[in-house]
Amino acid sequence: MGHAMSLTGIVPLEQSKGLKTRVYEALRELIGHMDIYTSKDPIRLDERALGEQLGVSRTPVREAISRLEQEGIVENIARRGSFVVRKNKEEILDIVDVWAALESMAARLATSRASDDEIAQLRKNFTSYDGEEARTHIDEYSDTNIEFHQTIIKLGHSELIMQMADQLFFHMRAIRASTIKDRDRVAQSVMDHTRIIEAIEERDAYHAEQLVRDHALELAKHIERYVDYLD
Repeated sequence: MGHAMSLTGIVPLEQSKGLKTRVYEALRELIGHMDIYTSKDPIRLDERALGEQLGVSRTPVREAISRLEQEGIVENIARRGSFVVRKNKEEILDIVDVWAALESMAARLATSRASDDEIAQLRKNFTSYDGEEARTHIDEYSDTNIEFHQTIIKLGHSELIMQMADQLFFHMRAIRASTIKDRDRVAQSVMDHTRIIEAIEERDAYHAEQLVRDHALELAKHIERYVDYLD
């Protein structure tokens, strides 16, 4: 039957005109940080418990879950309830391939569209770890790794790429978080990020695009060869 979603970190929401939106955003953010793939049990959403923790009735929670269902993040199973969607291995590989195309194009666009200040901030924010430090602070680095890839998407300044990437982001976040500790992928990640930043700083469109695409496709190769916990 699965287990109910952990409510740790949820705080009550004040009643407001945008309550429906705030409930939706709170649930979306929470699910986005969940460990979807290393847990074998289905993750069930308990409307009553969520409403109590958020300080709202079950109605906006139900509406938020319905909206998440339309986005493919949640699925409703008859007589069982609502569950966070868990993709199988083939589906994850497909998601990574599409993400590779989107992020690599964003990187190419960033070489001509990102400002000098934005590129300087990219270096400032994402070159604080070396391989050893990243290993030592693996959980913090995992979050930084995910933020790095989100930032590359944003630097392309393409609204459509950002919208398309957002549809894939939940599962990309989850699979990156669950694989970053495997087979010393951390050290390679740090080196790859440094090279990507350098290519964008040099405004080398071809090299930036190639590096980002290859980085994502290496993740796909790793999943295909070594990840055995996907359905």
